[in-house]
Formats: sequence, C-alpha cells, structure tokens
Amino acid sequence: MLLGLRTVIYHVADLDKAKDWYVQILGYQPYFDQPFYVGFNVGGYELGLNPDLSNSTPGGSNFAYWGVEDIHGTHSRLIELGAKPHTDIQDVGDEILVATVTDPWGNIFGIIQNPHFQVS
Repeated sequence: MLLGLRTVIYHVADLDKAKDWYVQILGYQPYFDQPFYVGFNVGGYELGLNPDLSNSTPGGSNFAYWGVEDIHGTHSRLIELGAKPHTDIQDVGDEILVATVTDPWGNIFGIIQNPHFQVS
C-alpha cells in the first residue's frame, strides 16, 4: 500500500553545481550531503540529487510538481537561475496553475500553485 510521496530524485552530471543551484532555488542547505547523494527536506518531502547517470535518462517522462505560493514569481526566478522553459504557466481549472522548466541537467522540474492542497 502506498503511504504517499517521500522522495523525488534528479540525476545530475555535476553534483556540486547541482547542489549549489538547488540551494539557490530553495534558500537553504541540504540535510544530507555526501559525494554519492544530496538530499533536501522540502516541506516534509525529499528532493534528492544523484550523480550516478548509469541508469537514467535526463528529462524522462516522470517528474514531480513542487508546490509554490506564487507560480509567476517562482517561474521567473527559476529562469533567472538558468532553468529553461518547458511548458508555459497553465490554468488547469479551479484556481490551480502549473508549469514546468528544465533544470541545467535536463531534468523536468514541475511547479504547482494549488490553493486547495493542504499537507496533513
């Protein structure tokens, strides 16, 4: 039985640069920082960086949407920090907005502004 989302892992070719980039995005340091894996606690969920590219395809079809309060400001900030637009900000109904960017390592990074979602 599934208990819910725990970890989303992004594969990166340069762990140090990726860590620095995500520190800029999140505004804080990782809680776990080793040469083989870096983990950030993002609102009770883990954003992981893995430098092992042997079994990964950057920009694959699976990706996560991370919750944000201001999708327009967050989207602009991601682009300023070197992300590339992937999809435009879209209104998917009921005041929910989504968008995706591609991080500097080719991973699709989703953001969602959903006023109805509450972490329990």
